[in-house]
Formats: sequence, structure tokens, C-alpha cells
Amino acid sequence: MKVKKRRLFPMQWLTSCISTTLVLMLLGLVVLFGLSAHELSQTVRENFTITLLLDDDLDLDDARIFQARMEAMPYARSTTLITAEEALKEETERMGTDPTDFLGGQNPYTASIEMNVVADYACTDSLLWIQKELRDMWQVSDVVYQQDIIENLNRTLQRATLVLAVLAVLLIIISVVLVNNTVRLSVYARRHIIHTMRLVGASWAFIQRPFLSRSLAIGLTAAVLATAFLLGGVHWARQQDAFVQTIICPQTIIIMVATVFVAALLLSVVCTWLSVNHFLNMRENEMYR
Repeated sequence: MKVKKRRLFPMQWLTSCISTTLVLMLLGLVVLFGLSAHELSQTVRENFTITLLLDDDLDLDDARIFQARMEAMPYARSTTLITAEEALKEETERMGTDPTDFLGGQNPYTASIEMNVVADYACTDSLLWIQKELRDMWQVSDVVYQQDIIENLNRTLQRATLVLAVLAVLLIIISVVLVNNTVRLSVYARRHIIHTMRLVGASWAFIQRPFLSRSLAIGLTAAVLATAFLLGGVHWARQQDAFVQTIICPQTIIIMVATVFVAALLLSVVCTWLSVNHFLNMRENEMYR
């Protein structure tokens, strides 16, 4: 009997540690995907461009002054001034022919400002308001942006966010249930020890202490293992594509690691505390069912 008990304890510890590690990896992936999706959304929105076609009577110096004014706008993330000559050169390279050859040497293009908007303003209502404000300025002859693209983008991002939120809630519920069941089975195997200690007059805090210490050790070990696997996967993914490095930033990794450790401590300790209390409240005849 003693040999069986000695073998049983390490096996239970190993099983609990593996189960908790897998659950924590699942939680870490949910956090990673959620934060990365948000970062991707921000990146896509901030790369959205509004083109301001400038008035023909605006000279280069005034255009640069107006560009500086646009840079100070709360909805502008960055601006780029494109002169009429630069626009002509770009179009000539793109088409392979000089448009001025068909227009008697006259440049058909005007100076423009390419404005990347702040992510929070990259939505249909804000862009309509921005477009109206810019068109009222005498320096601007027209404001152009791809409205269909931003509408489709926002619609897709909203759907993706909803799917990720539902998936996150489901995975968190599954994770809590799995950890709780693992801990409950571990405590259940030692329910007779709990009952015996209660009969000899041990306090609840004294009975709970070894279970909570063991659970805390399992949680920390599982958190270290889960973090190691997750960081290894993140490092590999970041090495494969430079774009992944922009959406999985150091802040995202820190939040993921912190979530794993906090979840490990909370899930392990709380589930153990509830399970031990359950058996402490159990009557003697219920112990053998």
C-alpha cells in the first residue's frame, strides 16, 4: 500500500501539471490572438489614406504651410506632400508614356497631400465629417478616399472581433471547467485524509494549507512551462515574417505572459479552495459514495 501511495502522488502531480499547462497555453493563445487582431486592426486603419487635391492657385510654399497645418489636425497621423511635377513623374513611370505629349506640354496634375488618418477616425461617420471639413477649406479643391474599402474593412473587423470574443468566452469557460475538474479529482483522491484530519480537530485553515501549497506549486510550474512553449512559438512566428513582428509587439507578449501567470495562480488556488471546502462540508456517509 505504501508503494502505491508513493507512486500515486507523483502521478497525480504530473497529470495535474500537464492538464493545467495545456489549459494555460489555450488561454495564452486566446489572449495572443485577441491582442494581435486588435494590433492588426490598428495597423490597417492607420494605413488608410485620404487624398487632398490642392487648389491650382496654391504655390509650393503655401502648400507646405498648409501641410504643416494638416499635420496638427487631431485626425492626421502623417501627411505627404506630392507636387504636380512629382505626380506627373509617377504617372509617366506607371503608364510608360508622358501625358504632356498629348496635352501640348501642359501638366494635367495638381499638387496633393496624402494623409494617413489616426486609427480611431478610420470609420465611415468620422471620414464623412473629415471630408466635409476639408472641402470647406479654400486650399482644397477636392477630397478623395475609397469609401467602399473602409466600409468593407470596418464590417470585416467587426465580424472578426465578435467571433474572437465569442471564441474567447467559450475557451475561458472550457479552461475553468477543465482545471476545476482536474483539481477536484486530485482532492477527491485524498478525501479520507481530509475527513480524518477534521475528526482529530484540525482547523480548516490547517487542512487547506498543504492542498493550497501543492496547488500553487503546480500552477507556477504549469505557468512556466506554458509560457516557455508560447514564447517559443511566438519567436518562431516572428522569425518567419517581418509583418508578424508588427502585430505581435513586446507589449502583447508581456500581457500574454502576465495573463498566463495570473490565471495559473487564480485558477489553481481558487479551484483547490472550493474543492477542499466541498469535502470539508461533506458528511461521513457521503465520503464513501
